[in-house]
Amino acid sequence: MSSSDLPDSGLPAEGTGRPVRADARRNRERLLAVARDAFAATEGRATLDAIAREAGVGIGTLYRHFPTREALVEALYAAELDAVVTSAPELLSRLPPEVALRTWMDRYAAFFATKRSFSDTLRAGWAAGTIATPATRERITAALAEILGAGVRTGSLRADVRPEEVTMMLLGVFLSTTAGNSPELTERLLDLVVDALRPAAKH
Repeated sequence: MSSSDLPDSGLPAEGTGRPVRADARRNRERLLAVARDAFAATEGRATLDAIAREAGVGIGTLYRHFPTREALVEALYAAELDAVVTSAPELLSRLPPEVALRTWMDRYAAFFATKRSFSDTLRAGWAAGTIATPATRERITAALAEILGAGVRTGSLRADVRPEEVTMMLLGVFLSTTAGNSPELTERLLDLVVDALRPAAKH
């Protein structure tokens, strides 16, 4: 059988550098979106068969994109982290820094909640080396640094607080409110964090 007789998987041919076909890219994005919701709804117990059915694709299509459950979780984690990090400049382009910061915190909170739904698979994969350990905290802190720096330049955020300290504050909020599953409390604590980052009023 010649190479031209083989079915097109929708993935780039090895060594060709050709872009992924548009429908294959849509399938991948759809699978990730469905997986995110499915893991959240089932506390990480969703099956790959159920995810494929909900996405409207065959299980073979899912396995072409994600050969294992760990591969799916790794890709989902990376996509969610990328979305949080890249949202910082986008928010700054249309919102005042202090408003962008508070909006970004909500996105980070959503990412943290999503990660919890498949944390067991992540931890096992990291321990076994089947899932790469991402530089999550470094990337989150870099996004915070961009927003805080903009706030310092406009005078709306304090200049004497390090981004690493704000990352620790946010993790403290998320970890302390996880057990109670209280979005209202999380919102209030994030409001307090933003208030703490405003410059003191001059008298």
